[in-house]
Amino acid sequence: MSDTKEFLVEIGTEELPPKALRRLSEAFGRLIVEGIDEAALAHGEARLFATPRRLAVQVPQLQSRQADRDMEMRGPPTRIAFDDDGKPTRAGAAFAAKCGVAVDALETIETDKGAWLVYRGTETGQPAAELLPGIVAAALDKLPIPKRMRWGSNEAEFVRPVHWVVMLLDEEIVPTELLGIASGNSTHGHRFHAPEAITVTSPAAYEEVLDRQGHVMADFMARRTLIETEIDKAAAAAGGAVVSDDALLDEVTALVEWPVAVSAGFDDRFLELPDEVLIETLQAHQRYFPVRGDDGLLPAFVTISNIDSRDPEQVRAGNERVVRPRLADAAFFWDTDRRTPLAERVDALGRVVFQKKLGTLRDKAERVEQLAAEIAGACGSDPQLARRAAQIGKCDLLTEMVGEFPPLQGTMGRYYATHDGEPAEVAAALEEQYLPRYAGDELPATGTGAALSLAEKLDTIAGIFSIGQRPTGTRDPFALRRSALGVLRLLIENGLDLDLQALAEKAVALQPVDTDPAEMAGEIADYFLDRLRAYYVDDPEAGITPQMFEAVAARRPSSPLDFHQRLQAVREFSRLDAAESLAAANKRIANILRSSDDSVPREVDPSALVEPAEKTLFDEMTGLEGSVMPLLQDRDYAAALTRLAGLRPAVDRFFDDVLVMADDDSLRLNRLALLGRLRQLFLHAADLSRLQVG
Repeated sequence: MSDTKEFLVEIGTEELPPKALRRLSEAFGRLIVEGIDEAALAHGEARLFATPRRLAVQVPQLQSRQADRDMEMRGPPTRIAFDDDGKPTRAGAAFAAKCGVAVDALETIETDKGAWLVYRGTETGQPAAELLPGIVAAALDKLPIPKRMRWGSNEAEFVRPVHWVVMLLDEEIVPTELLGIASGNSTHGHRFHAPEAITVTSPAAYEEVLDRQGHVMADFMARRTLIETEIDKAAAAAGGAVVSDDALLDEVTALVEWPVAVSAGFDDRFLELPDEVLIETLQAHQRYFPVRGDDGLLPAFVTISNIDSRDPEQVRAGNERVVRPRLADAAFFWDTDRRTPLAERVDALGRVVFQKKLGTLRDKAERVEQLAAEIAGACGSDPQLARRAAQIGKCDLLTEMVGEFPPLQGTMGRYYATHDGEPAEVAAALEEQYLPRYAGDELPATGTGAALSLAEKLDTIAGIFSIGQRPTGTRDPFALRRSALGVLRLLIENGLDLDLQALAEKAVALQPVDTDPAEMAGEIADYFLDRLRAYYVDDPEAGITPQMFEAVAARRPSSPLDFHQRLQAVREFSRLDAAESLAAANKRIANILRSSDDSVPREVDPSALVEPAEKTLFDEMTGLEGSVMPLLQDRDYAAALTRLAGLRPAVDRFFDDVLVMADDDSLRLNRLALLGRLRQLFLHAADLSRLQVG
């Protein structure tokens, strides 16, 4: 690539939100590249930089100016552009003026619709230096910032106050003003190690200048990798391995510019706390990395400091001093909560409002109890265990521990129920009621947990729909989309054959709202169908096309498991050689029956069959019905469709040789009856007329 330069833009800010930093950085880089591409400037692969105090993008080999391009602009027809004497009309003159040339400089082109004026010229490409300020400004405007802020007397708005802007094209500053700040070539390093301004001589020098002079590792992913390596080393030295996840690593990476791992510890007595409590305290409250040994958590953790201290012991002692009262509080909650059994908190649920139109948590628990008991048998659970789990299922929400650590709801219920002597399956169900918590999460392992999870989610969906607050757009305050997907996953992946619409109707009938349960259950069933579509069609690994889904959805199976079985069968059928021909035949049959004004008989009269092709189709279809119908009743849809695929030659020959819409009424009606019977045979599995195969 000839005549290229390197570009750098850096936005220096107050500390950016750590949980959003990676997303902001990736969006900023993507929007910059999109803007450069739209400007038709060739470039190399962009690099992204992000620290708590900066967002930056470096673009190498950026074309220094747009290429000139030939342009053609069509004007009015010549019959309008010139009068009868050949002189330019107002329309012709206006077009020439718009193009910046005299009328006689314009050309004409001949088309099948006549002659037109046309202007042909060359558009001179703009320098990159003139385009980049607008590209960057547009990218900043489009960043995914939920709530922007202002600062000082400035009218500019951004996620945090902006203090400096660097914009360079090679060694030259690209002059502009962004967010109220004039661009320059001065950045700032680490707030404590290198607080003075640092000159960036060129984009290529940016990362090294910040590293050597500024005590800043600007590359987010490089910093993250270093942190991961260092905490692993520190944990190994302590005799274990770190307890971490991607979200915690991203957040810690977003909190530091110069990461230094520091090993620390806490009193052994706190190991009496459940592991989940220790992990939540260390990770969520302190952004520390716990350490797990072969036999459980160790009294150790690793923290990432943002300074390279001359006295690491002081840093270690400071972190240990901070975490000690946190763990002491957790130990106090643990001891206090266990003094009151969960069952003794049931009455107190009546003082906590779930939703003002739907009653208290106790009201909800009573509704869930009825649903769970009804579902339990299908889930392989004892209804009495399901009732007990529902009765005490929300009691841990009233404990001190869950009040301090809300993500531990359910988990603490399991611990406290076990301490109270509740059956093991009941205790497990208190935690499993919240599963699955997100896409791909595990499902309940116990039947009681599955029953409670289904009942709890169905009650919430039925209640919120009944009061008219179903999700709209991105607004879903009660997480109904997640609950609906959880219900579908439980029924399909656990092989639970339940009538979802019937369950929804029962759940609606239990709500303290005046509504028609059957009508509302229909709306809820439609909502589940939309979620089911996303579950299959949006998953590239499922191998399900929208047409396959619609083929099954047209039959409206009330059991998601039945829907799943039909869908898998349709997918397998679509791979058969006969699929394209039979799908087309089903579509043709559907169109014929739909467009016919005749009242089609329910039964075929074999004696009225005349043509050999229609007799053959009737005989083969009748012969197959005996073996196909039992398969359909057993929901072995794949085997049924495979056998029906054997009708392809007879169906093809029928349409080649037989005139369905014969003038003779008896022939026509009998042939329509034959096609209707054939279509119904396929419809037992799916509406194949909706498939697009081949």
